[in-house]
Amino acid sequence: MEISPSTTQESLNLNTIRSRINELEEIYRDCNADSFSEINSSDSDELMKDSAHQLVSKVSQTVTEYSDFSFLGIEDLDAYLAHLKEELDAAEAESAKISNEIELLNRTCMEDSSELENDLEWMKCSLDLISSQRDREKEKGDEQMEQFSSGENQSNLINTNEENKFEILKLDNQIEESTRILKSMQDLDSVCKWYDAIEQIEDVLSGLKVIEFDGTCIRLSLRTYIPKQDVLFLQKIEETNVPYEINHEFLIEVTNGSMEIKKVEMFPNDIYIGDIVDAAKSFRQMFLHLALMETSSSLEWFVRKAQDRIIQSTLRRLVARSASTSRQSIEYLDRDEIIVAHMVGGVDAFMEVSQGWPITNSPLKLVSLKNSNHHAKEISLGFLCKVEVSVFAFFLVFLFFFGMKEVSILFLVLQYFFG
Repeated sequence: MEISPSTTQESLNLNTIRSRINELEEIYRDCNADSFSEINSSDSDELMKDSAHQLVSKVSQTVTEYSDFSFLGIEDLDAYLAHLKEELDAAEAESAKISNEIELLNRTCMEDSSELENDLEWMKCSLDLISSQRDREKEKGDEQMEQFSSGENQSNLINTNEENKFEILKLDNQIEESTRILKSMQDLDSVCKWYDAIEQIEDVLSGLKVIEFDGTCIRLSLRTYIPKQDVLFLQKIEETNVPYEINHEFLIEVTNGSMEIKKVEMFPNDIYIGDIVDAAKSFRQMFLHLALMETSSSLEWFVRKAQDRIIQSTLRRLVARSASTSRQSIEYLDRDEIIVAHMVGGVDAFMEVSQGWPITNSPLKLVSLKNSNHHAKEISLGFLCKVEVSVFAFFLVFLFFFGMKEVSILFLVLQYFFG
């Protein structure tokens, strides 16, 4: 039987379709092997640099607006802290929005990937079916040679060719749809890589890393960056070997399904966080009627407060240790937020620190004077009141004008009163 030009053309169309399906299948396998096609290293580095530049610019803008703390009063500092809180809330809301978008994109990607796989399988089966039909027709060709001139057989052959053309048209449409889905998946890959780069930058800046998570127990690594000593503008402290960053690990037990805190252990346990843990346990009751619950959790709140406490206690201990001399030793008790000055003569001065000290210029408050020698004669009430009033006035003057290092003059005054 002579092969007609239309039959040859159809054979070429089938081969072309099969080739295109194989190309799509190969691209799909590559996507599955790598999860998604990788962004080249130059694009990834450029994306990281751009994202980091945006973050640094934002931080620099905020620092420039409030660069001189020494001229700010308590109300201005409160306004500055409120501004920073608004910036933080906005960043957290944006992060939650981005997380939702990533989740939606990933779900769409999985659905499109499954649909693409099914379409590829369907097209391969259809091609195999058409090929088998053509093979059977070719085998019957010799038998139909004698009857080919009859109108009935010719009509049947035409109908068969029309059916094949219809199947080919359907396959073409399926290929176009699969190509569109594949392009959408590649676009999604670029978006996911961009979000991954932003997330990596945020992890580096926050210092928080999840080491282990088994559903009810979380092990976190928290790297806390200690501000440089030049931010303590009222405390002229000497250079020490205090590290620029401090590392802690937290073993946190949470409620299954709700991420509410049940128990916390800190390693090393050198900072008191018991009150923060207790507050985190009742976090849901505390903020039940606030919008904060929409974008925050007790775990997130606890980590932020614990990091603030680590910075605060470390700076206070640094200032107290720097103010110690051979005539008096000073220590900071973070559980009670009290500074104790042990002076020559057996007198201990207990000073209460205000919120934000030593970063802010808020003064200390002398709350009590005690004799460290329990067998010595007790200090009279009248004499204690007289000394407290005088010392408190001197203390505020020296602390405000000279800083923590010159507070040793104040201790000389104390020693003068106690002889």
